Amino acid sequence: MIVRHYTEVAALPVAMEGAEDVLIRNLITARDGAPNFAMRVFDVAPGGHTPLHQHDYEHEIFILEGRGEVTEGRRILSLEQGSVVFIRPGTPHQFRNPGDEVLRFICLIPIQPSSDVRSLEKD
Repeated sequence: MIVRHYTEVAALPVAMEGAEDVLIRNLITARDGAPNFAMRVFDVAPGGHTPLHQHDYEHEIFILEGRGEVTEGRRILSLEQGSVVFIRPGTPHQFRNPGDEVLRFICLIPIQPSSDVRSLEKD
């Protein structure tokens, strides 16, 4: 069993091309012995955004703090604290923070080679 506070995990800049002012904390990963799912927390600064991208795996998102938007293809949906988002595999998506507070969310993904968390981190 692993128990720790999320702030004990380093917040690293997201390295994906097109990301702007986004930090990731890889809370639980395969490196911790998790066989099925990785848990990450993202902080999107005011004016920041993830790139518009897609994956071959699903995402489950829970908004912890702030307000923002998620783009699904051409649709833009509003997010607020307590919102949940399910992103199906292969769905183009982007998270944006047009507000003046941090948008913080938990993101769960299946553990597989194509979802290696190291590909999101800047060194």
